[in-house]
Amino acid sequence: MSQQLARRTPGDTLRTITSRFVRTEVRGGRTHTAIVMPWLFLAIPLALLLTFTYIPVGNMIWYSFTSWDGLDQTKKVVGFDNFLRIFTQPQYWQVFAVSLYYFAASFLQMALALYFATILSFKTRFRSLFKGILFFPYLINAVAIAFIFLFFFRPGGTLDAVLGFLGMGGLSTQWLGNPDAVNYSLAGVAIWRYIGLNFVLFLGAIQSIPGELYEAADLDGANKWHQFRYIIAPGIQRIISLSFILAIAGSLSAFELPFIITGGANGSTTFVIQTIQTAFVFRKVGLASAMAVILLIIVLLVTWIQRKVVPDEKVTLSS
Repeated sequence: MSQQLARRTPGDTLRTITSRFVRTEVRGGRTHTAIVMPWLFLAIPLALLLTFTYIPVGNMIWYSFTSWDGLDQTKKVVGFDNFLRIFTQPQYWQVFAVSLYYFAASFLQMALALYFATILSFKTRFRSLFKGILFFPYLINAVAIAFIFLFFFRPGGTLDAVLGFLGMGGLSTQWLGNPDAVNYSLAGVAIWRYIGLNFVLFLGAIQSIPGELYEAADLDGANKWHQFRYIIAPGIQRIISLSFILAIAGSLSAFELPFIITGGANGSTTFVIQTIQTAFVFRKVGLASAMAVILLIIVLLVTWIQRKVVPDEKVTLSS
């Protein structure tokens, strides 16, 4: 008996367990096992998805129509008053202007990531080292990055020392205290941190393009720019579209870096920081939920427009 148990594989154990829940009966050429088995394996992921995603989103939408403070047992329904308040009071929607800094930075980040991914996709000296250097910032925790740049941007800190060494000390300013410079500084930190993600996405897509296409292009006399324009860019069109969607969502929902570094001071408050403060500082959970719903609608709407303007067409490359 012990020898039989020892010879059992994990697959045998799984089949034994599932056989207790699934009966196999052939009806109309299909078995009940083939119908039930996928749902059996999807049950736990679907339950987790409903519990931690769709039910909370549904609750958030319900809270957005109330004046709930997060503590009372009763929730007074106020209809669309929260949404009207957001669009009629400037302090709630003017913070979207801060997202423009991150939005512009995301395009610069994508351009740099695509540039480095294109270069490092081909034979380059120390390319493995450069790949690690570019991707490493994305692996660092956001809190650690925030404290690193707190010292980097402080008066007389690393950035001021480097500018002084290069003879450009006159450019020094209160990088985090000057309202005219703080958002540029934070957007620069975002570029440094997230460039690794886009770099890896672009790099994997470029390396999936067959090498024979480059050989054929070389035989036809195409230079590197022509190869990028007619081979690489069409071949990674879907990844570029994905990065564009991530850039929009990320710029609108910027939170970690500005919240930890400045706390939203000196004009660096983003829409998400404003939402968090509305919910947990001013105890207006209903209003904050309405702000979150508006942010969700904006992201979905912009994504839909992007998909219509730049459709996700299937690209076929051939030599």
